[in-house]
Amino acid sequence: MKTNTKPDTDTQERESTAELKRFNYLNSEINGQYHLAALKMGLSDSTMNILYALCEFGNGCTQRDICNLSGTSKQTINSAIRKLEKEEIIYLKPGNGRDMLVFSTEKGNHLLEEKIHPMIRLENEIFAEMTKTERDALLNLTQKYLDLFAEKLKNLETY
Repeated sequence: MKTNTKPDTDTQERESTAELKRFNYLNSEINGQYHLAALKMGLSDSTMNILYALCEFGNGCTQRDICNLSGTSKQTINSAIRKLEKEEIIYLKPGNGRDMLVFSTEKGNHLLEEKIHPMIRLENEIFAEMTKTERDALLNLTQKYLDLFAEKLKNLETY
């Protein structure tokens, strides 16, 4: 009697669906932890995203840089930027074309040091607790998922 060595398509689909649910759950949990971090620091999510981007890109980053890094809408970031300007945490300078460049004030620099730098140190500690192989696997598989998602998204029909 010949056995079928081809995996059961229904079984593969069920496993894939369960794994995707777990992946989505883990992504949501990570986002939730960043939200909790912002709350612990007394910051809104959008304020934390702006300040984090200033640490990541340095002074003179654009609103577009902040939106791209955080995945937050331009309108939300713009509102938060206006609030931070009024609080004298950041200021804007004209950039190329319609771009406005975001800079940290002295008050903002203090906030970065007090709130955002410890967060970045925490993230670095987490990565340091992983082996090089684990870090590479995490980054490579996340990049692969992103690339596949972006490619398949091109073919997604819109209504």
